[in-house]
Amino acid sequence: MDVRQESSSDSDAARRLAGARRITVKVGSSLLIAPEGGVRTDWLDGLAADIAELRAGGRQLVAVSSGAVALGRDRLGLRRSPRLDWKQAAAAAGQALLMEAWQRAMAPHGIATAQLLLTFDDTERRRRWLNARATLDVLLGQGALPVINENDSVATDELRYGDNDRLSARVAQMIRGDLLVLLSDVDGLYTADPARDPEAAHIPLVEAIGPEVEAAAGGTGAAGVGSGGMRTKIDAARIAQGAGCATLIASGREERPLRRILAGARATLVAAQASPARAYKQWIAGTLKPAGLLVVDAGAARALDEGRSLLPAGVREVRGRFERGSCVSVADEEGRELARGICAYDSDEARIIAGAASGRIEALLGWCGPDALIHRDDLAMLGR
Repeated sequence: MDVRQESSSDSDAARRLAGARRITVKVGSSLLIAPEGGVRTDWLDGLAADIAELRAGGRQLVAVSSGAVALGRDRLGLRRSPRLDWKQAAAAAGQALLMEAWQRAMAPHGIATAQLLLTFDDTERRRRWLNARATLDVLLGQGALPVINENDSVATDELRYGDNDRLSARVAQMIRGDLLVLLSDVDGLYTADPARDPEAAHIPLVEAIGPEVEAAAGGTGAAGVGSGGMRTKIDAARIAQGAGCATLIASGREERPLRRILAGARATLVAAQASPARAYKQWIAGTLKPAGLLVVDAGAARALDEGRSLLPAGVREVRGRFERGSCVSVADEEGRELARGICAYDSDEARIIAGAASGRIEALLGWCGPDALIHRDDLAMLGR
């Protein structure tokens, strides 16, 4: 098993959290909702203080929060039921209560909150993924705390995540985060289910997720109002790892859970295998199939080689048909493929603005779009 089982006084988890710059924190229902119903306000106040302290140190944070269904069920007087329409009704009633709790907790720290409700399609379809990412970038840039939940009031069983562990990993990927923190009922991964096996050993560090790690995660979970278990957390960690993002699986039972991690509390760190930016560009260059081609002039080719974005002015020809958010190839006028990237415009729009200065985009299209056809963050140079 590619893991480390011995403990360390210099906690890997503490050092990773202290060094992270863009963090996604997932909060499960079993932590946020009291057994008798309602929000655990003292606990959430403590988490809010932790978030404020991390932000004061220059970090950006996003919260992925469960709890809407449980809160809405209490508000509507609904009993637990597998019926989808009952769950959706509970989510519709409870989401406002959930956001009210987060707003109240963050208000003393002067931090604005913003609600985003995402569905499976929002993180899997490129155009919607780009729109959601752009919204999150603006919110983080303005100093807000995005609070994200799955849009349970409209999601169907066939097209939903079903738990916020996997959703939080997609969010971490979307924001190009370098750390995902999964707060739950357990303090990390064990070699077996500690509730059943007293000999189970805690695993503080996982370098690679293989069959042994998956087997250890198979039965480890805790009963409560949440829907996830250790297996879903390992699944989430695999998604995050592929995006160059490390994952911490830690207990949130005690108050001030993030401060406790920084102080050396037990947790499991699933290491990242690359930086978020490198993993993202490797994915563009090696995984996505180009849907079209942009032919650029010599000046644009030099700009790309210098690490700059592809502006419309340098585009000489647009080939193929593609939607916004599609991967396209970029080639010079001799036909040499230079790069691949995620295009901010569809093929018809790209043809209209090709060769034009960025300042003319609004006049040509009738709406104000990005200055670049492909932003440098979404561009992978080939042969590097």
